Amino acid sequence: MTESVVADYNLEIYGEPCPYPAVATLEAMASLKPGEVLEVLTDCSQSINNIPSDARNHGYEVLDISQQGVMLRYLIRR
Repeated sequence: MTESVVADYNLEIYGEPCPYPAVATLEAMASLKPGEVLEVLTDCSQSINNIPSDARNHGYEVLDISQQGVMLRYLIRR
């Protein structure tokens, strides 16, 4: 199902420690229109603890979380 989801916007955050990836994700999500999807790519391993829960707490829908090597990928719908 999530493979057919095409992100409207991409946010790549590499080399930044937490909580910056989670903060940047929430800032980006605020600028999206309802129904739009943000793809977040980060190498911050601790983001798995922050980004999904922060997104849900702000009323956003986490569509997918995947990992390839050190890279984490999130698809989040506003």
